Amino acid sequence: MRWWHIAPVLALELELFPEDAWSAGMFWSELAEAHPGGTRHYTVAVTPDGAVVGYAGLMAVGGDGDVQTIAVDGRHQGTGLGAALLTDLVREAARRGCADLLLEVRVDNTRAQRLYERFGFEPVGIRRGYYQPAGIDALVMRLDLAAAPAAPVAPAAPAAAPEDLDEPADHPRPDVKKDTPHG
Repeated sequence: MRWWHIAPVLALELELFPEDAWSAGMFWSELAEAHPGGTRHYTVAVTPDGAVVGYAGLMAVGGDGDVQTIAVDGRHQGTGLGAALLTDLVREAARRGCADLLLEVRVDNTRAQRLYERFGFEPVGIRRGYYQPAGIDALVMRLDLAAAPAAPVAPAAPAAAPEDLDEPADHPRPDVKKDTPHG
């Protein structure tokens, strides 16, 4: 994710999470740490015409990783895009030497919980009233990266795929739109 993705990511955030959406300032703050040697890794999923239809973020500090956010446009849910985004985060957490990967998910979001369970995440607790202002509880889930099998692979050729901005440009993956950083 780059700074120019913030506006479309924020629009998607507001559409998907109207009650507890992150602010533009929160995304700017996260991206401030998404640099080589930083504690954050963010990726966006784009359609061939460049529309942002998903995004995901990881915080990695020491040996611990935390899924900060993951979201997929409703018109692209069920296509494997969420799995592709989560695969990117799991691989990045492992690359950064994380032993564990944690996340919070709304207790009423069973679809997301099933996705995380397919990756080997297990429930470890509840955070009461975590999602505000509605006061919805969060289910805390954990993936032991040292013991986890390889992450499931997303279906071939999804409608959009995550941009892996850390991957060398001379080794592009199929269905991945590359982004060129501009100073």
